Amino acid sequence: MTEPIIADKKSVKLELEPGTYFWCRCGRSTNQPFCDGSHSVTDIQPMEFTITEKKLRSYCQCKHTKTSPFCDGTHKELP
Repeated sequence: MTEPIIADKKSVKLELEPGTYFWCRCGRSTNQPFCDGSHSVTDIQPMEFTITEKKLRSYCQCKHTKTSPFCDGTHKELP
């Protein structure tokens, strides 16, 4: 399996409207933290997630979180 690229070693805080989104898992998207189709050259697929209420949340950009698509602080431990 292809390893994800670390898009950034910090999260991004966003307040999204309720709806369905696709979180970039490969790290190649130019529209972080969302998928732009760049994963097509990898075997990594984006993660679909649904937001039910508008609320400020931290989204992972290091692609190593255990709570996808949300940041769990793992980026602080990466080399």
